[in-house]
Amino acid sequence: MYKLTIVTPEKIFYEADITSLILPGSEGYLGVLSDHAPLITAVTPGKVTVRDVASGEIEMAVSFGFFEVSANHATLLVDSVEFASEIDLERAQEALERSKQRLSDAAGDVDLPRARRALARAKNRVQIAALKREQ
Repeated sequence: MYKLTIVTPEKIFYEADITSLILPGSEGYLGVLSDHAPLITAVTPGKVTVRDVASGEIEMAVSFGFFEVSANHATLLVDSVEFASEIDLERAQEALERSKQRLSDAAGDVDLPRARRALARAKNRVQIAALKREQ
């Protein structure tokens, strides 16, 4: 068992004692158990799966950020995160279409890196919401 804290720019989103964590690192998905060796990695948009001591398995959609684990405390710092069960699929699909449109209309005044990040975040939310709906 170890402590996980998930932080966004606005707030501490989640904090609990957990037994395991699976998250999308920069080189692919990685799993973290208690007594994991110290690690810092970039996080890419994807699904985070947490085994919470109190609640069981919890799935979340995360965007870009960083992950650090050391001395049985893990911290996930991300631009955005939401519980998979709370994603509105229709709203996520609308955001995906807006992101695609923004990139296809890319004129000189579009911040391309920001638009690409928004597209990746929207694709991830749609994918996770669709999978959750199938379960």
